[in-house]
Amino acid sequence: MNFKDWATRVMLISLVFVALIVALLVGTTRLQNNTPESALAQPAAGIASWSQYPNAQMRSPIKPSSAANPRKSLFKTTAAFTKYRPRYEIAWADPSNYGERYTKDVNGIKVNNLPIIVLHETSNSAQSAINFFQTPHTDENVQASYHAMIKLDGTVIYTVPPDKRAYGAANSVFDSANGSESVKTNLNLPPSVNNFAYHVSLETPPDGWTDTEPIHSGYTEAQYYSLAWLIAQSDVPDDRITTHRLVDRSETRIDPRSFDGEKFLNLLHNFRQVSE
Repeated sequence: MNFKDWATRVMLISLVFVALIVALLVGTTRLQNNTPESALAQPAAGIASWSQYPNAQMRSPIKPSSAANPRKSLFKTTAAFTKYRPRYEIAWADPSNYGERYTKDVNGIKVNNLPIIVLHETSNSAQSAINFFQTPHTDENVQASYHAMIKLDGTVIYTVPPDKRAYGAANSVFDSANGSESVKTNLNLPPSVNNFAYHVSLETPPDGWTDTEPIHSGYTEAQYYSLAWLIAQSDVPDDRITTHRLVDRSETRIDPRSFDGEKFLNLLHNFRQVSE
């Protein structure tokens, strides 16, 4: 083989390799360009964009606003609210531990209670509550959940969507200016406030991980700030914010223990004001 033939063969082999490399690069680019945007932007499990959460714009679940019947907000958030940004987590409860909000009670009578907010404490760690809520329960006497929890470091944990009925207070009644309010939605269970309540629970400090004592060391500053920040997003007035202790009719609930109501209301008023 002379030099000319050898050089020609080397050039042909080189061109073949170059063509293969170009084909591979083009194929990879096409795969990348054909990947759906939703897949590229898909967040990790349990994480949502900040624009989606918090999802706690609490209005009446019975009469939602519409273009024909717009709802005017009672409150507006402040600059202090805007500056405070707590961490958040999403840990959805198992569907067996929450349900739909009803428009009629077990007797077919329409219900139109305005929303209330019920404050609780976990009685143990926030993680233990999450574990319980995420465990399926078929026994109606065991099912339980909150809409949100606030950890000791101020992190807000969302566990039940606000438009759903969390099972936060079993045998309960809310005493309002209009009288005693409760709704019976289950023939086998006593009436409760769950149908019109938004349940928020504070993580109990370790020294209070037994509910036999009436007090404990109390909640952190971060918890008070995050609680006020969360509730500032609602249209629920001060006189419809209550505690599990006050609505309970089983005479067994004393939470939230060691709660400083004055501190909480001062922070809440700093984060929201009455709309003009």
